[in-house]
Amino acid sequence: MDHFVVSARKYRPVTFDSVVGQSHITTTLKNAIRTNHLAQAFLFCGPRGVGKTTCARILAKTINCQNLGDDVEACGECESCVSFQNNASFNIHELDAASNNSVEDIRNLIDQVRYPPQTGKYKIYIIDEVHMLSQAAFNAFLKTLEEPPSYAIFILATTEKHKILPTILSRCQIFDFNRIQSKDIAHHLADIAQKEGINAEHEALELIGQKADGGLRDALSMFDLNVTFSTNNHLTYAAVLENLHILDYDYYFKITDALTAGSIARSLILFDEILRKGFDGHLFVIGLLEHFRNLLVCKDPATVTLLQVSESAERKYLEQSLMADLSFLLSALSITGQCDINYKSAKNQRLHVELCLMKLANLPQILQLHSLAAVDETAKKKVEPQQSLNNPATVAPQPAAPANSQSSNGSHHAQAVGQPSAAPQQAAVQQTASSRLKNTISLTASLTPPAQAAKEAAKPTVEYTAASNNTKKEELTLANLQRFWYEFSQKRLQAGNSTTEQITLNREIQLNGMTIEIALDNDHQQDAVMNVRYELLGFLKSRLDAPKLDINPRVAPQEVNRLPYTPAEKFNFMAEKNPYLLELKQALGLDVDF
Repeated sequence: MDHFVVSARKYRPVTFDSVVGQSHITTTLKNAIRTNHLAQAFLFCGPRGVGKTTCARILAKTINCQNLGDDVEACGECESCVSFQNNASFNIHELDAASNNSVEDIRNLIDQVRYPPQTGKYKIYIIDEVHMLSQAAFNAFLKTLEEPPSYAIFILATTEKHKILPTILSRCQIFDFNRIQSKDIAHHLADIAQKEGINAEHEALELIGQKADGGLRDALSMFDLNVTFSTNNHLTYAAVLENLHILDYDYYFKITDALTAGSIARSLILFDEILRKGFDGHLFVIGLLEHFRNLLVCKDPATVTLLQVSESAERKYLEQSLMADLSFLLSALSITGQCDINYKSAKNQRLHVELCLMKLANLPQILQLHSLAAVDETAKKKVEPQQSLNNPATVAPQPAAPANSQSSNGSHHAQAVGQPSAAPQQAAVQQTASSRLKNTISLTASLTPPAQAAKEAAKPTVEYTAASNNTKKEELTLANLQRFWYEFSQKRLQAGNSTTEQITLNREIQLNGMTIEIALDNDHQQDAVMNVRYELLGFLKSRLDAPKLDINPRVAPQEVNRLPYTPAEKFNFMAEKNPYLLELKQALGLDVDF
C-alpha cells in the first residue's frame, strides 16, 4: 500500500508560474533575478496558506540554479536543483523562528553566514515565523541583516507583520501576499481533481474555495477531507455541504422570499429547520447579513462583479434582487446588523433572532411606498371638491327657506334642500391623512433604534391650534405680531422649553416690512431662534395675513437694553440717574461691595 501524501505537499508549487493568485509577487521576483537586482533581505508577509514559504523556497532554488532559462525558472535537473529537491542542499538553510527564537540561535546563524558557499552563487537563509524572535534576538540580528556578505540573502516570512521591529522592516524589501480569490482556488482544485481522477462538481469546488477564506492550504486540506468522505471518487455539492457543515445558501433565498412576502410563519419555520440541523443561530444571522449585502450589490450592474459566488448562485441573486425593494434591503441590513451586535448579550438568543425575523417580515407592510403614492393621488382628488366648497367665489349662495312655509292656497311646502353637505368628503380626507400619518409613524418607529425612540417619546410636545381656512387672518401690524409672538412664547413655556429659548423669545422685536428683526446677546440665543424658526413662522402665518413673513435674528449685544446684574453695574446705573451718589461715595471713601 502506497504512502498517502496530502495534496498540500504533493502539489506544492515548484516554479513561479505554478504559484496561485500571487502574480504581482512572482513577476517582481522574476524581474529581479533577470536584471540581477536582488536585495540582501526580503520580507514575505500575509495570511496563512497563501504561498509565503513556497515562494521563498522557489526564489532560493531559482537564484542558485546552474541552468537558468530565459523564462527565469529553475531547471530542476542541475546539481543545485536536485540537492534542493532532496533536502540535501548546503546553500539553503531553513530556520523555524517559533522554536529557535533565542539569542544563541541567531548567533549560530551569524557564525554560519561567515562561510561562503562551496557551490553556487548564494547562501540563502529562510526564517519562517520571524515575528516569534525575542527582542534580544532581533537586536542581535540587526547588524548582520543590514550588512551581510555579498553571497548571503535572507528571506523572512511572517503572518504578523506588525510584531516585527521597525528597524528590521527598514532593512528588508517587503512583499505583501494577498488572499487568494475563491475562483482561483476552485480552478486549482479542478486541475488537481483531474490529475487524481476525481469527478468533482464545479459548485462543490467553489464552495470549498469560499470556505477556505483565501487560504490555498486550507482549501487543499478540505478537498482531501471531502474526497475521503465521498464515494466512488465523486465529489458532489451536497456531500461538501454535509461534510463541512455549511448552511446552504438556498435557505437564505427561501427565507428572503418569505420575508418579502410578509410571511412570519414561514420564516420562523425555516429558522427552526436550520436550528434542528445543528447550525448556530449567530452564524445564520451573519449569513443573512451577507445575503442581503449580495442582493444590494446586484441592484447595480456595475457592482455585480463584487459577488464572490458561483455562476448559478449569481443568477439566483440577480433574479431575487429584482423582487426585493431597495428600501427593504437597506432596512433589513440595519435590523439584522443590530441583531448581530446584540446577539451575544441576549439571554434568549433564539427568541432574539425570531424577533429580528418578525421585524423583517413586517417591513413590506411598513414600506408601502406604492400604496403611499396611491393615497397621495386619492387625497388630491378628494381635496379638490372640498376646496371648491370652501371657496365662496365658485359656489352660489343658497337662500335659507323657513322651516314651515305656506302658499297662498294654504298648502304646505316641504323644507328647502340646499347644496349637498361637505361632511362626507371632509371625513374621507381626514381618514386619508390619518392613514398616511400612521404609516409614517410606523416606518419611523421600525427604523429608529429603541433607545432613540424612547428619547424622542420623552420629549415634550406642543399642540398649536391652527386657524381654520374660513377664519379671517388679522392684518400684519406690530401690535398683532407682538400679541401672537407672546402667545407662542407662552405655549413653548408650558411645553417645558429651555431657559435660553424663553429668554430669547422675550426679547424686543421690530417689524421691518415682512421681516421680523430681533437683536440678541450671543450665538446661543441665535441658535435657539433658528431651532424654532419654522415652527414659529408657521404659527404666525396661520394667524396673520403675511405669507412672506420671515425672521432675521442677529447678534448685536450693544443694541440690547441689558439690565444691570452685578453690584458695580447697579451702582453705575443709579449714579447715572443721580450724580450725587458718586460724590457721596468719594466724600465718604466708600467701595462697592463685590
